[in-house]
Amino acid sequence: MQMGRRRRSRGRDVSGVIVLDKPKQMSSNEAVQQAKKLFFAQKVGHSGSLDPLATGVLPLVFGEATKFSQYLLNSDKKYHARLKLGVSTDSGDADGNVLHERAVVDISFHTVEKALEAFRGDIEQVPSMFSAIKHKGQPLYKLARQGIEIERKPRPVSVYSNVVVELSDNELTLDLHCSKGTYVRSIAHDLGEVLGCGAHVIELRRTMAGPFGEQDVVTFGALDKAHQEKRLDHMMQPVSSMVRQWPSVILSDNTASYIKQGQPVVVPHAPTSGWVQLCEEVYVKKVAREDAMVPSQRFIGVGEILEDGRVAPRRLVISG
Repeated sequence: MQMGRRRRSRGRDVSGVIVLDKPKQMSSNEAVQQAKKLFFAQKVGHSGSLDPLATGVLPLVFGEATKFSQYLLNSDKKYHARLKLGVSTDSGDADGNVLHERAVVDISFHTVEKALEAFRGDIEQVPSMFSAIKHKGQPLYKLARQGIEIERKPRPVSVYSNVVVELSDNELTLDLHCSKGTYVRSIAHDLGEVLGCGAHVIELRRTMAGPFGEQDVVTFGALDKAHQEKRLDHMMQPVSSMVRQWPSVILSDNTASYIKQGQPVVVPHAPTSGWVQLCEEVYVKKVAREDAMVPSQRFIGVGEILEDGRVAPRRLVISG
């Protein structure tokens, strides 16, 4: 047997983002595996899981895009949530076991609005035992299913907006805009306790994750159709879309070479602080004339502005 031979990776070396409209009762990992098989891709991941109960925006990252998934994990999210008042469950959603059923008495729009004041702004939240947070390498939800409960410390989160959309027939619909790590199920449970009747999530849809919204989503049905029509890769957004909300810094040939070696550079007219897209100035052939070249930009990664104003590379893509 020969030693030292690298095992050839199975699948295509494809990079980009599919913003999936995750269907109900599919786990985020199942979505990843299905997409990996459909695209016959070497490397696929997700950037922030959704519960099986939830639907909506789930960015799937392929190849080089996996390097930038942390920026999506750390990004703000938006949700559309429907809560059932009068019933609390151990998981905070409809997939859990019923703990208590209580009468819903004198719950009005005004009552809910007043209660919601405690669930806006910078708050502390105790994560659910049915979350994916790990304890000694084990996700809490796996321990919860074994009847094991672990003490959890409150975590700071920010709820930028929490708006009542509808209150009818013991059901409450909310639109939320929040920071990373916010558990809508925990808000539903805690809000139900403040109202004195209990509550749990019966429907949850993520409508935004970082730069991606519902206008970007595609379904597995649409992907299957594109696969049959041999245009599957055209459904994919570029790696740069993950940070499209950041300002761009255009680098000359010479400056880009230093960046690719990991060296900070001075770029005239660059932003004075924060994170930026790094784009290399390139020239491509004009379709109409083979001998004509037109300027263009190629995304090569992301950087951060240092205190002295230089642009420092932080994550770079490997271009083909």
